[in-house]
Amino acid sequence: MWTRTDYHEIAVDIGSRPVGDQDFWAWWPSAQAFIPNIQLTTPDRYAFRAGQNFIALGDVQLFDMSTSPHTVQQHEVVTGSAEQSLCKLSLQLSGVTHLTQDGRYCALEPGDLALYVAHRPYTLHYIDDQRSLIIQFPQELLHLVHQQVAQVTALPVNAHTGLGRVAVPLFEQLAINFSILQGPHAIRLVRSALEMLVTVLLEASRDNEDNQDNPLFSQAVAFIDDHLHDPQLGPQNIADYFYVSLRQLHGKFSEENQTISAYIRNERMRRIRNDLADPTHRDETVQTISSRYGLTDASHVSKLFKQTYGETPSGYRNTIFGG
Repeated sequence: MWTRTDYHEIAVDIGSRPVGDQDFWAWWPSAQAFIPNIQLTTPDRYAFRAGQNFIALGDVQLFDMSTSPHTVQQHEVVTGSAEQSLCKLSLQLSGVTHLTQDGRYCALEPGDLALYVAHRPYTLHYIDDQRSLIIQFPQELLHLVHQQVAQVTALPVNAHTGLGRVAVPLFEQLAINFSILQGPHAIRLVRSALEMLVTVLLEASRDNEDNQDNPLFSQAVAFIDDHLHDPQLGPQNIADYFYVSLRQLHGKFSEENQTISAYIRNERMRRIRNDLADPTHRDETVQTISSRYGLTDASHVSKLFKQTYGETPSGYRNTIFGG
């Protein structure tokens, strides 16, 4: 059986090369050149170091990347750009990465891989010095519809369970033989590996659904939470995003004794109330705070807030900080 100890030994064979010789100010433009809409933060910009090797195989790019601790965030849904159809497969070689997307979270340890997409909000938190193999490719290579892709993001696949026993060693071999990947044979090899990945991810998705009674509801809630800032957020554009009928979406919320509109309204009110009670937002007007969550009509906000909590936003703030 393939174990994490076995994988550690192979990772040593790959080589624990230094984190890299690029500082934060050199690395940041390079990272933005591939994904322009990301934000990158690090605990210490002056101590940050990074480095990578890069290979392009047709429309697939491979990055053997080593970095100091840092966080990558993409906050928005990107439409109408080259990034909108890009997938990224991350295989952890050393260190630990925390990945969040589509309402799911996973911690990737050496020997784990997971998929995420560049056009929807995600967070990558590299908590230590780390090394990973990143494969970037068009979503169309997965031969999955958008809803299916949304079901397999941020699902960890590891080297000692299920079909991961086959998939992870194959992608690990790509890392070991990174320097010799070239030409049409390498392109076919990498594309075949990505096709196999589909089967592995769908198996992981089915296992995940077995642990969720209502996965569409969970995904829709995650989408809502990421888009409360949008004044146009509503049942129809949520249904359109997940390629389901409005009736089906309403049905999934009904199973949880919820309605879509009520969930959106209540979550906006909850976020507004939290900000009203937050000292860091004390100097912001109620209008500024409510606009942050997609509500621009101050009188409407005041009415909703009072219906929900029994007092106006200003009255609630006064009870927290005094008149």
